[in-house]
Formats: sequence, structure tokens, C-alpha cells
Amino acid sequence: MKEKEEKQSWWQEPLNIFSRLSGWILLPLILGTLIGRWLDNKYRSEPKWFLIVVGLAFIISMIGLIIQAKKEFKKFS
Repeated sequence: MKEKEEKQSWWQEPLNIFSRLSGWILLPLILGTLIGRWLDNKYRSEPKWFLIVVGLAFIISMIGLIIQAKKEFKKFS
């Protein structure tokens, strides 16, 4: 019975890792895009705030990816 459960769930851990790492890419960039556009519309400074906030979101994404990747590598080492 346990062998059957192990065979069925071999794909769950890689899928969890993929979703966590993808989340660090998508969520900050989507939020940065929305916030940047909102700030540009509010202050009428067309690309200025959009580029600043998306740049910050990119940096946050990279830091989060590095931290999450280190955690995942520690699990397998």
C-alpha cells in the first residue's frame, strides 16, 4: 500500500517547489506593475514610478528566489 502511495505522489514535491519559485517571480512583478501604473496615474509621471516600482519588484523577486532556492537545496543535501 505504501509503495502505491509513494508512486502516486512522486510529482507532488517538484510541483510544490515549482509553485513556490514561480510565486516569487509572478506575485511581486504583478503587484509592482499594478502599483507602478497607479502611482503614474496619480502623479501624472508616466514611466517614472512604473519603472521604479517594477525594478524594486524585480529585486525583491531575485532575493526571494535565492532564499527559497537555498532552502530547497538544504532539503536535498
